[in-house]
Amino acid sequence: MFTTLGSVLHAKRKLALLVAIVCAVLAAVFGGAVQTMVTNGLSDYDDPTGPHTVARSVIQDATGVDPQQGYALLIRTEEPIRAGLEPTRAVSAGIALLKERPEVQRVVDYATDRNPALISKDGRSTVVLGAVRPMTEKETKEAEKALMAAIDADPVLKGHAHLGGPTIGMVQVGQVTAKDLAMAEGLAMPVILILLFLVFRGLVAALLPLVGAIFTLLFTLAGLRLAMLFGNVSSGALNLAFALALGLAVDFGLLIISRYRDEIAVHGAGVLALRRTMETAGRTVLFSGLTVAAALAALLVFPQPYLRSMGLAGVITSLAAVLFAVLGLPAILALLGERVNSLAPRRRQRDTSLEDPAVRRWRAIASGVMRRPVTVAVAAVVVLLAVASPVLGIRFTGADASALPSSISAGKVAAAMAEDFEKPPSSPLRIVVEDAAGAGLQAYADEVARVPGVVAVAPPARLDAGHWEIDGVLAGKPLDGAARDAVERVRALEAPAPVKFTGQTADFLSQKDGIRDRLPLAIGVLAVVTLLLLFAFTGSVVLPFKALLMNTLSTGAALGFLVWVFQDGNLGFEAQSGIESTTPVLVFALAFGLSTDYNVFLLGRIKEAKASGLDDRAAVTEGLAHTGRTVTSAAMLFCVAVGALALSRLVFVKELGLGTAFAVILDATLVRALLVPALMVLLGGANWWAPGPLRRLHRALRLDRMEATEPTPAPRAQELVKPSA
Repeated sequence: MFTTLGSVLHAKRKLALLVAIVCAVLAAVFGGAVQTMVTNGLSDYDDPTGPHTVARSVIQDATGVDPQQGYALLIRTEEPIRAGLEPTRAVSAGIALLKERPEVQRVVDYATDRNPALISKDGRSTVVLGAVRPMTEKETKEAEKALMAAIDADPVLKGHAHLGGPTIGMVQVGQVTAKDLAMAEGLAMPVILILLFLVFRGLVAALLPLVGAIFTLLFTLAGLRLAMLFGNVSSGALNLAFALALGLAVDFGLLIISRYRDEIAVHGAGVLALRRTMETAGRTVLFSGLTVAAALAALLVFPQPYLRSMGLAGVITSLAAVLFAVLGLPAILALLGERVNSLAPRRRQRDTSLEDPAVRRWRAIASGVMRRPVTVAVAAVVVLLAVASPVLGIRFTGADASALPSSISAGKVAAAMAEDFEKPPSSPLRIVVEDAAGAGLQAYADEVARVPGVVAVAPPARLDAGHWEIDGVLAGKPLDGAARDAVERVRALEAPAPVKFTGQTADFLSQKDGIRDRLPLAIGVLAVVTLLLLFAFTGSVVLPFKALLMNTLSTGAALGFLVWVFQDGNLGFEAQSGIESTTPVLVFALAFGLSTDYNVFLLGRIKEAKASGLDDRAAVTEGLAHTGRTVTSAAMLFCVAVGALALSRLVFVKELGLGTAFAVILDATLVRALLVPALMVLLGGANWWAPGPLRRLHRALRLDRMEATEPTPAPRAQELVKPSA
């Protein structure tokens, strides 16, 4: 298949490139407005199948108020604020501002409601709460803009009032995400271009992966736009699409361009060079992209729209990167021919009649590993387990306005409410009880009040003909351990009738339960699809299972690193109460897919060397020697692309970027350079074992074809630009 594809793309290279350009233009037109259409509401992180959503629906139908939304207006004055005193001018202006809003159903303040919990410990700040009706995301953005403008226009409020709360917080999270993504793009692109130039030793070759990234991103945006015809897509998908498009385009481009340059150094820039490139690197790229897509497809089993959107973006981006790498890029290479080596400084050129020093260095590393494979394998596993060990103490938290920096109004309000007030003045535990006898209901409320961590409980209130509501005030911040433990104890109580819980703490616990319940299915999908793809690629049943084991070790180490950095507060990062609950799932899927990606790079070259007649040890040596520079260069460039997300002002985006970057660099060095060769040598010929029926199936499906089996002869003695280590 790849031989024929190479021949066709060489013969029809102009037509293929024209079709690619036309498709890219159409994709740009169709997907150009995606950024304005993505969602970023609290519902994106919610589990729509959880019992807490039923409780919220009951409250919303009965009261007209969305319990998940709301405004919090923090007002700081020089005048003392005390219960019983008339509100200051600024407080009165803030109350009036919220009451004038058409979406606000009720305003809660310390004076009207006689609630001292709404006054700060120093008596100089207060929070005015606004309960709102259900709002669309467009309405929340418009409301945030109008309220911010009204505060700035009022001399009494300007400088004294700060707008926050769940609704405003998620709007501003979206704004910060968009700005940080643009910053990451601006910083990553020139760095990647410089690194590509150093790796390829030529400007033309260095620009080709960036062309691939543009094509991949355009097709991804078009795919997401198509997906929006059937449902919402979270804004987080754009963060992942940018980083993954750039990273995979560089990975696949590096593999194919490097191989093509090797082939034209031997055979000249003709159809044979392109055919051999497609037979080897093209086949590897196809399976690599499919394994990454399979890993990210596992995210689709989770109920949270945020995780599903990330999985969808990952699958579309991976397939788009493969599409360009095996169709668009070969057509460009066929048109360029020898000119792929153009625009290189003479001092970067060298005589290719000599073997690349990088190959010699990696061959020496492989030889060193093979002299002591047991020692190397044990040492690598011990290091991975040590790095992974902090994951045993992992704690989880949610994504809310507290993730925003204090320079953003909602972040400032969240920080003040957590630190300056005796009791958090919002997010109570809301218990919805189906109709029950009054005496039993009051007894249940009294029992809730006696639970450690529950500060106060309001009397049961009738919601509608079939439901009552009991509200409880929790100790500490809504997502801290004390509040979570209190809700867990309340959920364990025996109630007089069926009950459901909502409120920020209860919602978080329900969402975490949803992730936990779907995790076995996601892992099962990931494992089965990865095993099938690696069997199709290698014809072995041993190598796929070994890859699963090594990927688990490397991804576990990445999660341990996350806990050590963010939860424990190392490397200059402030210690967090926990890791955002969706981040470990995302990092695991990304790291697992990329680990398999680099594994395919290495196994493809080992399989090719073995097919040429080399024994197992020599095949492993040559495989590592010829892919070492490719894998490490690809990993370095991918780390820049995805690691740029670590510059975000949002902690959960930092976690995703830094965790994935660490997983990639760890896998490309410790795992791929040391552990894999050591295990390959220890297992020897057993690496390629498969039961007879499966071997026959593999041959019948023509999956065992490896056309380029003869050893590659020495390059022609001429000056050509070659990739560096």
